[in-house]
Amino acid sequence: MSRYVIDKAKLVENIELLKKKAGVPIIGVVKGNGYGFGIKEFTSVLKENGIETFAVTEVADIAPLKEIVGGSKILVMRSTCVESEAEIIAKNGCIATIGSAQACRVMDEVSKRLGVKTKCHLKIDTGMGRYGFMPSDVDKAIECFKSENLEFIGVYTHFSSAFTNTALTKAQQILFEDTVKQIEKAGYSVGTRHCANSPALLNVEDICLDSVRLGSAFTGRVITKSRLPLNRIGRLEADIVDIKTVPAGYSVGYNGSFKTARETKIAIVPIGHYDGFGLAKERERITLRSILSLVKQFLQKKRLTVEINGRQYPVIGDIGLSHTAVDITGSDIKCGDTASVDISPLMVNPRIERVYSEGSQTQ
Repeated sequence: MSRYVIDKAKLVENIELLKKKAGVPIIGVVKGNGYGFGIKEFTSVLKENGIETFAVTEVADIAPLKEIVGGSKILVMRSTCVESEAEIIAKNGCIATIGSAQACRVMDEVSKRLGVKTKCHLKIDTGMGRYGFMPSDVDKAIECFKSENLEFIGVYTHFSSAFTNTALTKAQQILFEDTVKQIEKAGYSVGTRHCANSPALLNVEDICLDSVRLGSAFTGRVITKSRLPLNRIGRLEADIVDIKTVPAGYSVGYNGSFKTARETKIAIVPIGHYDGFGLAKERERITLRSILSLVKQFLQKKRLTVEINGRQYPVIGDIGLSHTAVDITGSDIKCGDTASVDISPLMVNPRIERVYSEGSQTQ
């Protein structure tokens, strides 16, 4: 049976490194099934290590998260005009995101009907182009503070290019802070200000305000030139279920796409596309360098590998839905030995068990 193994000790190391780097309270972003680490397990470890507030984008994540941290510690990073979603947020006492006049109206009406005062964070769109009031519409944002059934305790924006463009990120920060000043000048307190996400914290100096929102940084899998020694965490594992030897010229996999050049010893590993293996994660950006890299890999016929007993062995044939063939010729590998691959947790099927190990793993 396959499982995704997370080294808990190394995760804790990452948490401590990031807390020190940020210097301000961290909002733990646990969207996407806890960035693939399992929302309940990941949140529990973050909470155990001093993270108090958490953020998600899907209202469906509120129920499992509330069991661990309580509704008042959950920021829903979705400005929604859907009444049923607003009702779930308000009923559970979560912190709503308000990024439009209509979303404000819906949340205010729902809160009034439920007899609650919903805490909110205002969202400013400084260039991402998704949720949020544009700075030119600051007057509409200010109107939201007059809502009788909403209490604004925070304000934030989201950076579009913190992976690679420091100048643009700083420009977005300046625009955000200028908009906040206009709201304060109108006589309203905005509460906690936050704009830095994981790549911003690691790539841009002087970016932290009152809080930062971190998710991918905890996994050690984020595009950065930072020298912060984060651990790259997470490996997909499975035990070898069978071994066979085939002659030279034998076809392996669907469509006979691979033929052995010699007598070949093959290990069958029960992982495949269903588990997330062999599915390429889209690059954060397309550049000439990334295109040339893909061409180079194609020309060199670069193959995926699987680690078994500390050594890399090549995958042969096409990867199946739930099985992969590995060339282990010349080895003493046996059935029951563990095979592992380093893949992003975001690519791993949510149904795969997440296992938090206490010991260090080989990276």
